[in-house]
Order: sequence, then structure tokens, then C-alpha cells
Amino acid sequence: MGRRAEEEYDYLFKVVLIGDSGVGKSNLLSRFTRNEFCLESKSTIGVEFATRTLEVEGRTVKAQIWDTAGQERYRAITSAYYRGALGALLVYDVTKPTTFENVSRWLKELRDHADANIVIMLIGNKTDLKHLRGVATEDAQGYAEKEGLSFIETSALEATNVEKAFHTILAEIYRIISKKSLSSTHPASANIKEGKTISVQESQPNTHNSCCTSSS
Repeated sequence: MGRRAEEEYDYLFKVVLIGDSGVGKSNLLSRFTRNEFCLESKSTIGVEFATRTLEVEGRTVKAQIWDTAGQERYRAITSAYYRGALGALLVYDVTKPTTFENVSRWLKELRDHADANIVIMLIGNKTDLKHLRGVATEDAQGYAEKEGLSFIETSALEATNVEKAFHTILAEIYRIISKKSLSSTHPASANIKEGKTISVQESQPNTHNSCCTSSS
């Protein structure tokens, strides 16, 4: 019975996490989808995704969040990874200026591989490490404005702004999609519940166990 309830949604939105390795993409994902954080998280190998269903503007949206390794050697997966993505969270680490410098490279990759109308949000993660900050909020804010991205700073560790970041991007996607379906006789593909065909191995018990289950 629970399974059926879980499948009732109005929209399925695929959102990808991108950015250098080690900036906290996997912890943003686990914080949002499972409210967990692991200090000794291992690097993601290849691709994994998790889902969470939530209300956006009174509609039930199933967010399917994809996470990938930030390393160069997984570049081969890019076009498949971006296919069908309606949003992208581009993450850097506020304590590591190089991860912020690489944002422009990730943005170029997005613009090369993703849909032209993809909604992009820049995220400065790890704000809990205040004494180690190496990227000023104003610099990132200025860059985001110049490139037309929304921007927020988060701490996956302290769960600061994580909900807000995901809700903001999902609401923005919803606004675009609902406008599109009104103006076109063919509803946007995100309207169609075709996403079910790709929700293979949605529960990932193996990645889950290594996490914070022991922190009680």
C-alpha cells in the first residue's frame, strides 16, 4: 500500500548535482532526501540518485536528484547524466577557492550538454567552517548575477538552507513548466509520468548503511 502512495505525484523533476569532487554534493543529497550526513563519506563512483516527493505550489512533485563523481575520469557519462535534467545545482566549497574557480568550467559543461532552459542554482556549501572561509559571499553572488544563476550558501552538516535550496530550484522549475504547458498544446514532457520507467534500484541499501546510522 505504501508503495502506491509513494508513486502518486503530479510531476517528476530530474535535478543534477555537479561540481568538483569533495565539495559536499553527496551530503547535500543525503541531507535533503534522508536527512542524514556522514562525516566520513567516500567519493561517489559513477552515478547514483535518490528521490523525495514534496509539495510545490500545491502540486505533488517527485524530485529525482542525481549525484555524480566530480572526477575527470567519469566525463564519459556526461550526456546521459544531463539528459532530461530540468535543474542543476552547481556546488563549490566556500573554504576552497579552486572549487569556486572551477565553477565556470562546470557551467560551460552544462551549457554544452544540458538543455538550454535548464534552471541553474549556484551553491556555496560548508558554511559551518566559518574560520576556513576562502570565498566571499559577495564574489559568488556577483558571479551568479552576471551569469543569471540563483545563488545560496548552505551547510549540509548543520542542515542550513539545504531544504531552501532544493525548494527554490524545484519551485523555479515548476513555474517554467506550468507556463510552458499553458502556452503549448503539447504539455511539457515533465508533465508525463514517464519517469517511473527509470526508477530502477531506487532504494540503495548499500550506500545507506555505511552512513550515519550509527550516530544515535
